[in-house]
Amino acid sequence: MNGEEEFFDAVTGFDSDNSSGEFSEANQRLTGVIHVDTSKSNGIGKVGDRTPQENGIQKHRTSLPAPMFTRSDFSVWSILKKCIGLELSKITMPIAFNEPLSFLQRITEYMEHVYLIHRASRQPQSLERMQSVAAFAVSAVASQWERTGKPFNPLLGETYELIREDLGFRFISEQVSHHPPISAFYSEGLHQDFLFHGSIYPKLKFWGKSVEAEPRGTITLELLKHKEAYTWTNPTCCVHNVIIGKLWIEQYGTVEILNHSSPGPSLVPSALGFQTGRTGREAPHVVQSDLILDDGPEKADGDVADTVPESQETVQVIPGSKLLWRVNTRPPNSAQMYNFTSFTVSLNELETGMEKILAPTDCRLRPDIRGMENGNMDLASQEKERLEEKQREARRERAREEAEWQTRWFHRGSNPYTGTPDWLYAGGYFERDFSGCPDIY
Repeated sequence: MNGEEEFFDAVTGFDSDNSSGEFSEANQRLTGVIHVDTSKSNGIGKVGDRTPQENGIQKHRTSLPAPMFTRSDFSVWSILKKCIGLELSKITMPIAFNEPLSFLQRITEYMEHVYLIHRASRQPQSLERMQSVAAFAVSAVASQWERTGKPFNPLLGETYELIREDLGFRFISEQVSHHPPISAFYSEGLHQDFLFHGSIYPKLKFWGKSVEAEPRGTITLELLKHKEAYTWTNPTCCVHNVIIGKLWIEQYGTVEILNHSSPGPSLVPSALGFQTGRTGREAPHVVQSDLILDDGPEKADGDVADTVPESQETVQVIPGSKLLWRVNTRPPNSAQMYNFTSFTVSLNELETGMEKILAPTDCRLRPDIRGMENGNMDLASQEKERLEEKQREARRERAREEAEWQTRWFHRGSNPYTGTPDWLYAGGYFERDFSGCPDIY
């Protein structure tokens, strides 16, 4: 790892595989249950002759078991100033800065607005399909509004699956590399209308007051009915005030969505783009016909915290533009649930019997994430340290045996449309032969 990445590990808790966990901060136990409005059912219906949800969930939960742990008593600087003279790779950040999800589950939030893919598949005109694809490409940004907690780093070999009969898709992801950290994913429509896949490798930069994450990796969406394939890369994410001040997140950059199947010029940002505005909870997000993101934040020097932009009550629509989608309303107590959306709240639920169906490497079975979700911060911190040490020991054992790590569900290859290096789904996951899965928990 280079210096920038090591510092980001220290500041944000992206713990190095070489970390010995020599520094830790005391955590405090949380109790209590959040109750939210359950009057709106999230029940799952059947799709054709398919059986109900394979994951065994008929109705998704609408709250977390315990409220969010307060971070008001913690600051990054209060921790770093105690670590003067220590190697940055040996600093373990308190679990209080996390949210109870793995990064693999965070990737899955792309699927919250999967209806945009279904809509694109139904539209007869290529321009209309492109508009819906562009809306989908930026829709994942909405779930990150006011989400300053960091997800847990996936362990090497960790997986996450999600099957939503009601939303018409199934999804599988795997952590295929630890250094550099690479997460690969694959999703398909239950009506054979789309394939959605890619791999994400964040490139990290530290700017003094902020940390910038450039999400390397190609995202691919295939509309099977129209024999069209679209590719793009995610916008850059910047976390402001990592040392002092209130943490806030900004996303910016140009997103180029390429249609590899249509004739003529396929470079889209000159015609399509998006505005991410930092909006209020009920405000719409708009994909517009003549607007792209700006060039990024100003990287001013000095010790003054970056000012948090004021929230807008609505998005200003440029005359002649078209409203393509709106952000889903968040649960009433979202602020006490890590600012999760309703879709996000359901990602880590584990009902009785599900562990017999899931791969033993599934995120839902991680004891540190489960402990944090249940409000047991002491247990979560202890389990996080235990899992990281187990991962380090497994790596040392492979080094002694001169054995290379073997991925299970994805393999290295080239993106079939861009020709760039990519991780491709090898198939077979949903046949549920998990006999060769590694013991990572």
